[in-house]
Amino acid sequence: MSVTVDANVLVYASNESDASHARAKAIVQELGAGPRLVYIFWPVVLAYLRIATHPAILPRPLTSAEAQANVDQLIVRAHVRTPGELDGFWALLRGAAGHNARGNEFPDVQLVALMRQHGVETIYTRDRDFRRYADITVRDPFA
Repeated sequence: MSVTVDANVLVYASNESDASHARAKAIVQELGAGPRLVYIFWPVVLAYLRIATHPAILPRPLTSAEAQANVDQLIVRAHVRTPGELDGFWALLRGAAGHNARGNEFPDVQLVALMRQHGVETIYTRDRDFRRYADITVRDPFA
């Protein structure tokens, strides 16, 4: 069974001043160790880079080089995949969005569509919004 991880877990793993840091770091290390297939989708990578380096969000933001090195440490592993959108993605995105998705819901919609397209059923995240998708299993590593 393959899994993915949301940007919030990666950010907590990098933010030593957050109370969730130790648990998030342990989850990232566990996923990085394998052997379970892990998908790191590009929207998650970009969100992580945006948040982890932002001085208005983190008390001690990472440098761009530090944040990129953290990503490198994950994506170079043989059991980690970094796929993007394939043909048919638009239909999956529209299906995930339904008729009511708005504003800040669309990054989650994009991630759900990518998960569906690549057969990933489980996401490690603190974001409860993913629970509205019946075919997605949410693992909150902090609960």
